[in-house]
Amino acid sequence: MQRVDALIRPRWTARVEPRVAIEERLAVAVDRGRIVAVVPVEEAERRFATGARHDRPRHVLLPGLVNAHVRAGASLFRGLASDRPRTDTRVARAEARWLGSELVADGARLAVAEMLLGGITCFADAYDYPDVTGEVAAESGIRAVLGMVVRETRSAWARDADEYVRKGLEVHDRFKGDPLIRTAFALCSPNDLGEATLARVRQLADELDVPVGTRLHETAAEVEASVSRFGLRPLARLRAQGLVTPALIGAHATQLEDAEIELLASAGASVAHCPRANLKQASGACRVEALRRAGVNVALGTDGADRCDRLDLWAEMRAAALLGKHVAGDATAVPAAAALEMATVAGARALNLEREIGSLAPGKAADLICVDLSRLALQPILDPLAQLVYAASGEDVTDVWIAGAHLVANRELVRLDAAAIAAAAEQWGRRLDPGAASGDD
Repeated sequence: MQRVDALIRPRWTARVEPRVAIEERLAVAVDRGRIVAVVPVEEAERRFATGARHDRPRHVLLPGLVNAHVRAGASLFRGLASDRPRTDTRVARAEARWLGSELVADGARLAVAEMLLGGITCFADAYDYPDVTGEVAAESGIRAVLGMVVRETRSAWARDADEYVRKGLEVHDRFKGDPLIRTAFALCSPNDLGEATLARVRQLADELDVPVGTRLHETAAEVEASVSRFGLRPLARLRAQGLVTPALIGAHATQLEDAEIELLASAGASVAHCPRANLKQASGACRVEALRRAGVNVALGTDGADRCDRLDLWAEMRAAALLGKHVAGDATAVPAAAALEMATVAGARALNLEREIGSLAPGKAADLICVDLSRLALQPILDPLAQLVYAASGEDVTDVWIAGAHLVANRELVRLDAAAIAAAAEQWGRRLDPGAASGDD
């Protein structure tokens, strides 16, 4: 018999690839951080010996979820500007006063804890101080793609585009030896960057072979501003600079025309759909079914907690499926299988990690989660896949493994101190009191 580190035996398994389907009586063997086999339970018992057996008789085992667009450090601004227009400056003023390594460390730690408990095993960040977020990711054991932020306006992190790029490259070099951490360029918006900066990003992205993420056609006002200032829509500007490639991840994408959808599809680019943030801010609705039918890879993101309140990819899956049906006028659009694919392997594909994560296959990293379907609100279980997407929540996640490390066990964080994280967030809550931050009486 072959000795392995762990054998996981759930009631149901969702491998995701080659297709999204629920299977029963499978076991997953894990050794040295990788999936060794996904086989029937009887075969696993014959082939493998292990000292760590995880029987999960009421659970679905599936790949860890991938959050393709988040601003982890902004989690401490949760609720600061709720029910206010996009032009509201509360968060911007709070950032001007408080943004720094201390806030980002505590905010990222809060975000990572929330994401782990909700079954998110990989996230792509797009916030200042990526070096700090990287340290938090490393201490927690989560998989991360750190955003090398680029803009041309001053912040606490950098003065101008040159300093943003320089600091981003330093972050890239600092973490390139970490097997769980990678980098990507994170452009706040094409409207924030001139042609020379876009051309430089294109050159560096090609040299480093990293993705390029950006807010893309998030609002009608963003598109109008681009046309007014540059004479082109944002996607057309990116195309002119050679940035519409398989490395492009366009977040939000609520204002796409048919020709732009075809352009994204022909280029092999991805979209990071953030339905709840778009709904809350009345930004518009992404045409997910049209994108999928055209062949565009559509992943899911939460955006920051200041915009969507919870870093909950289960809520995003549900919103993506429901909103997708509404926008398409078709109850069969964006079915449960598509939503789960968007939250797993499509996110991995967008981040150029599909060979490593996103599905349960021998040789891939053992980034796995177990979801308990025994809760009363999930009964009866006539269709486990539908229950996962339309009824389950992050609170139903009981176990999380990343590269074989058991980071959430029985709904408890293994490495992170939840009480300490909550205490730090409470202290920031007193500092960031809305009245004090906004100047309101």
